[in-house]
Amino acid sequence: MNNIAAIILAAGRGTRMKSLTPKVMHTLLGKPMISYVVDTVRGAGIADIVAVIGFGGEKVKEFFKETKVRTVLQKKLLGSADAVRAARKEIKKFKGDILVVYGDTPLIKKETLARLAEKHKSSGASLTLLTTILKNPTGYGRIIRNTDGKILKIAEEDEAGTHKKEIKEINVGTCIFKAEDLFGPLAEIKRDNAKKEYYLTDAVNILSLKAKKIDSMAIDDLSEMIGVNSRKELAEATTVLKNRTADELMASGVTIQDPLSTTIYPGVKIGRDTLIYPNTVIESDVIIGKACHIGPFAHIRPGTRIGNKVEVGNFVELVRTEVQDFTKVKHHTYLGDAKVGKNVNIGAGTITVNYDGKNKNRTVIGDRAFIGVGAILIAPIKIGRRALVGAGSVVLKGQNIKDGATVVGVPARILQRRKQSRRREDEKPPISLQR
Repeated sequence: MNNIAAIILAAGRGTRMKSLTPKVMHTLLGKPMISYVVDTVRGAGIADIVAVIGFGGEKVKEFFKETKVRTVLQKKLLGSADAVRAARKEIKKFKGDILVVYGDTPLIKKETLARLAEKHKSSGASLTLLTTILKNPTGYGRIIRNTDGKILKIAEEDEAGTHKKEIKEINVGTCIFKAEDLFGPLAEIKRDNAKKEYYLTDAVNILSLKAKKIDSMAIDDLSEMIGVNSRKELAEATTVLKNRTADELMASGVTIQDPLSTTIYPGVKIGRDTLIYPNTVIESDVIIGKACHIGPFAHIRPGTRIGNKVEVGNFVELVRTEVQDFTKVKHHTYLGDAKVGKNVNIGAGTITVNYDGKNKNRTVIGDRAFIGVGAILIAPIKIGRRALVGAGSVVLKGQNIKDGATVVGVPARILQRRKQSRRREDEKPPISLQR
């Protein structure tokens, strides 16, 4: 999106969170809530972003370094207008439009920001506000209009009189200014309010008195306006985001038996006709193929790649693991830092011991291998194609098992080589290996 910049207000402490962690750094399905705001702004086509930081500034600044967002420090938390004023030095020469969005509103959608920017541009307004209608608007600033519908001001909850509190149209918080109509009014905003802070919303009245055009755009999805100021609101936002993700996956052809008990992080990719059983958790950076069965009570962690027609059963945990087509990992198993080939059977209770106290080590299991119940595989090791590891066996670090070999015992010892099959490797395993 050309000729538009964004200011993200991320300085607040969030006293109701009762935490030493800056409010915007609290996690929402695996990522800081501020991460969602940055992604949404960029998803709307805005590349030039300045973030205003304050409480816990160093921690927040470190996060923004990774996102390549410029930061400025609000030295004293004196309100939203003061925060925008702090950002001025970073974009003072900017001549286009400036989006102002709050860092604690992680559910706002990129489509909403794009529509807001388009309406602002097409209307030629000095300021365009995002608004909505609430049956119970308690706690929100009210949009005050004249009899012609022109926006005159925003009355904050603690400043509004009784008749103003009856107004149902409220200010969502996100807005777009023309640059020249933002920084001018900032100098005129006073601290003459109950909180003794500089309210950015006072710019509405200042622009109105200067006969500047003020427009608005209403949102229909009220979940977008959720601001996270408490642990309860964090949980509410998590539920909304979880439901959005599940809805998108089901619309794409994935079956989720019980969305209420299932948690799938945003960005997870799952192929058509895959079935997700209840009480399953699938974290970020996971790709699952087509026609798989996952769960119940499975935990799929970041860095995992699952092929097609794979079964991952009850109480299985996978992390940084690749599981290829037709493989079965059925019960009470942990696979970490592993690569598992095609048509492999992983017996119940199998564990890859991937951490030696210093390093994460890798386990490689070849196509059509059979790992018996309760096997312990101490990485780094390699289990060959069509190899068999007996039930309860412990395969020691560096004890690579050759193709077709059978090992049993503690520690595991070679018994024999399994006969090589002429069956093609991409065919299904024998019936005995499908149990």
